[in-house]
Amino acid sequence: MALVHPAYAQLREVTPTVSVMLQNNPGMMTLDGTNTWVLRAPGRAECVVVDPGEDDEEHLARIAAVGPVALTLITHRHFDHTGGVQRFFELTGAPVRAVESEFLRGGGENLVDGETIDVAGLTVSVIATPGHTRDSMSFVVHAAGVEGGPAVLTGDTILGRGTTVLDDTDGDLGDYMSSLRRLRDLGTDHRVMPGHGQELPDLTSVAQQYLAHREERLDQVRTALVELGGTPTVREVVEHVYTDVSRELWPVAEKSVNVQLAYLRNTNQP
Repeated sequence: MALVHPAYAQLREVTPTVSVMLQNNPGMMTLDGTNTWVLRAPGRAECVVVDPGEDDEEHLARIAAVGPVALTLITHRHFDHTGGVQRFFELTGAPVRAVESEFLRGGGENLVDGETIDVAGLTVSVIATPGHTRDSMSFVVHAAGVEGGPAVLTGDTILGRGTTVLDDTDGDLGDYMSSLRRLRDLGTDHRVMPGHGQELPDLTSVAQQYLAHREERLDQVRTALVELGGTPTVREVVEHVYTDVSRELWPVAEKSVNVQLAYLRNTNQP
């Protein structure tokens, strides 16, 4: 019987070139857990790993065992994607590439928007998709002779369920919406391989849904500012807008509201 999501500690094939191992770290921010992606061209022994996950020896050892690993790629800086970088490098010796230099290992270079990486029989196109964090990247995976559309590894820019929280330390709503448009315009044959949650069949439709959700929330925040009057606190805005969200998630929603308010200030919107 084919594995289905969520399948902890098991390598689950999603396409002929893309498999996933779900780390057992479920939580408010990680949903079912962190997806560690394993990319391998048909007939090839070596693979590419995207986001080794947290510093969990059992998870990292399982991923290393599916190697040999030719390259490790990082979608963005958050600990649930990068906490295990050093230990994974020790286990595999594979170079690590990321936007942020602190995660580079083994001679790996900083990722550059628009570059193409040819590795292990695969072609990986690098797309800058900032907004969730400043350093967020997505990867489009191609393999010659493989049926089906390309897979797009979106990190936390697009999730398998729900919507993405924008990090109020370096996230940016304007950047995020531009990133969603960029992903949307890649084409309808692209499948979504998210950082958390189950894979999705149509990048164009889900990116458009994400855009519509962000526009709706932004309108709700504008309305809240008018209705509350004065200078409401972020928490007051959250309580006014996020009535459809569980109260336990309101502290998380405050991060996105902070980013939304910054966007309105920076674009001189009422």
